[in-house]
Amino acid sequence: MSNAKITQALSNLFDKQRIVFWYDTRLEFRADFETLELPDVEKIELANNEFGVKYRLLREQPEQKFLLYREGAEPPHLQNWLLDVQLASGNCFRTDQVALWLAELELGPDCYPLLEAHVAFFESAKRREALSKLLEPGDSQNLLQRKMLAVCSGNEPRLDVILENLLSDLAAGKDVRIKLIESSGLNAYLWEQVKRAYGYSSEQPGLHDFVIELFKACFMLGIDPAYKARLSAEALVFLKRWKDSRSHEQSFEALSEQCAAVLQIDDKLQTLDWRSLLELDYFELIDRKILSELVRAVVARTVTAQEVEQWVRQRRQSHWFERFKDVYLALEHAAQFIQVLDITQLQMESLTDGVQKYASQWFRLDQRYRKFVYHLRESGQASLLGELAMQVENLYGNNYLSRLNDRWQQHVDAAQQWEAAPVVLQRNFFSRYVQPFVERKTKVCVLISDAFRYEVGEELQSLIRQEDRFEADLEPMLSMLPSYTQLGMAALLPNSSLQLADNDSGDAIVDGQSAQGSVNRGKILATRVPASQVVRAKDLLAMNQADSRALLRDNEVVYVYHNLIDKTGDTRDTEERVFAAAEETLSELIRLVKKLTNANASNLLITADHGFIYQNHPLQESDFLSGEPEGDEVLYRDRRFVLGRSLREGASFKTFNPVQLGLTGTLMVQIPKSINRLRLKGSGSRFVHGGATLQEVVIPVIRINKKRQSDVGRVEVEFIGGGGKTITTGQLAVVLYQTEAVTEKLQSRRLRAGLFTLDGELVSDQHELLFDFSSSNPRERELPVRFILSRKADEANNQQVELLLEETVDGTSHFTRYKAARYTIRRSFSSEFDF
Repeated sequence: MSNAKITQALSNLFDKQRIVFWYDTRLEFRADFETLELPDVEKIELANNEFGVKYRLLREQPEQKFLLYREGAEPPHLQNWLLDVQLASGNCFRTDQVALWLAELELGPDCYPLLEAHVAFFESAKRREALSKLLEPGDSQNLLQRKMLAVCSGNEPRLDVILENLLSDLAAGKDVRIKLIESSGLNAYLWEQVKRAYGYSSEQPGLHDFVIELFKACFMLGIDPAYKARLSAEALVFLKRWKDSRSHEQSFEALSEQCAAVLQIDDKLQTLDWRSLLELDYFELIDRKILSELVRAVVARTVTAQEVEQWVRQRRQSHWFERFKDVYLALEHAAQFIQVLDITQLQMESLTDGVQKYASQWFRLDQRYRKFVYHLRESGQASLLGELAMQVENLYGNNYLSRLNDRWQQHVDAAQQWEAAPVVLQRNFFSRYVQPFVERKTKVCVLISDAFRYEVGEELQSLIRQEDRFEADLEPMLSMLPSYTQLGMAALLPNSSLQLADNDSGDAIVDGQSAQGSVNRGKILATRVPASQVVRAKDLLAMNQADSRALLRDNEVVYVYHNLIDKTGDTRDTEERVFAAAEETLSELIRLVKKLTNANASNLLITADHGFIYQNHPLQESDFLSGEPEGDEVLYRDRRFVLGRSLREGASFKTFNPVQLGLTGTLMVQIPKSINRLRLKGSGSRFVHGGATLQEVVIPVIRINKKRQSDVGRVEVEFIGGGGKTITTGQLAVVLYQTEAVTEKLQSRRLRAGLFTLDGELVSDQHELLFDFSSSNPRERELPVRFILSRKADEANNQQVELLLEETVDGTSHFTRYKAARYTIRRSFSSEFDF
């Protein structure tokens, strides 16, 4: 030990004490003592002068600092005349390695035995340095050992955090940290602390044994509250915290799977009612069990759509929900589809009545079907959902799509003119919706999304209304016949006459000019509005802010063409992904709306050229017409319409002349009746349009404007009977109430809930809660929550605590106080035996 280190170590001791004893056991530091110089410290060598030294220390110089050196070992207590002074001062300076560590860490001599017992830990300078950063004046030896554990495991000195890191190693097959704890002599201390905190006791304690017991106890308590667990309530709090930790998600899942196999959870679940598992999520097998049984229940129609919706909402809190999200949502949409179809009357009195009923009611069935198929495909669970998918397909195709359009066809057959007044006909779009802006010299942007059918438009309206300061209204428009791109796009332009080209091109002509392609459409638009421009959606999205603002500054009318649904569905190899394209279209259109409003657009219109039919299952022979169209000239044919001259009438077709369709020219149009298709070589058949079904011809017109002031809020949440009560057990059950139903402008609220002392220390588990109830029934907007008190709650006995609701600060990981209710903890000794 160098002279400098001796000086520093002694200086540290004299900062705390007036008198320091130095026993030079090995007779090797006399020279260091004699040359040592310490400011304000007198050096005295003990050599049969103890009585005089004692008088001097205590009577003559009671304020002076003294270093008392003795050459040789410390004398036995009975022979030590200065023992009382030594015990009172509490400081002996040692010059061995342990003493050096004590000095380095500025620990008192009472810690010498502890350091001596854990020499392997302190031999590392890196560990000593890490420990010194954690030490605080007044640390007990128990806390010192806790901080040594923290250094070994590489985290803060909290037992739950230490265990989480060790379990993470266990899951990854690593043992460096636990081996370090064992080699440092801290293993017994670790398991003693785990026993005190969680009640875990074993003849051979270990991480694997502990984690098995942890999962076993918490699962058994979940299915049987009377189960006598070997662990305490604190163990349940720990498991919930660990389970919900994002940083330890993978280790939890890996060990959950291992423990499920050891505990034979699969076998245990076979005998349990799945409804009793709705609050549990310790094992992935629980979600698999619930989903398997729920699928059977929906297929058998033994549960209502409202029950399914409630259970899916409940399972949103499950650790595994994201893994099975698409299965849960597919079930929810299937249950809603089946229930709505059961109560729907598919009756109509006229074309107008049919369009209006479709736009107000029936579109929901197409929407639910689309959502079901989308989540079915996204889930990848064809086996699990196979029977349900077949049932939904049969109901959709036979009981809804075919039946609805067979009845609709009767009115199509009887129509002498293709119109459904007062519903706007597509060719009048410009004069009805765009011209008024032009006349008022107000700028307007028109977004046209190819094959953006009505039910997708209704969802977009809802999504836009959820955005702050955005308002949107929706109404149906009747597309032109045939319902295909060339004619639909032409009809949306300003026009005096519309005509199908008198050849086999299928092109549409507006006022004598071809409407094929965006360049021609731009020319047609400019004849009515010189300050106008057409642009592709992808080009608009790629513009910087200056360019997009210039686009709106320099033009009175801007037409934006978007094509994702039709492009996906019209290709045989991709048609099965058309519903995924619909989801992506919703996202892209919202981006386009925001892009335009950020460029100072305040008036926007969104519409489509036509709708479509899509059936997910492969079609049967009966879905195709057996006959072929006939006539003097069959110039153009698609899967859902034929163009030609002198086309012969037939029972399978509805034939229109151009005047009936509001067209000029000479071409006649034939539409296969109801949902039947024509065969077309090299083309897909599940995604079709061009015909006269409601799904093809009812298209949306969405009017959007942006307000200057915020108009979006969040639902309020209250405590039912909460606060001012007493907690007498290890649990607290409360009911939280969402005061109003969620709407587009009154949105859901996500909260974090837990019990805290008034000093802000958490004394229970925490829950992430989502309040998104849309029911008008107040009872259906209640959410019961149960909190498990931790051992820290014992320290707050006979004190007030707060049930605190917090919500995240948008865009951050921070939480802010929302509401709180106070309770008083008053637990007797018997309340400690919760389990």
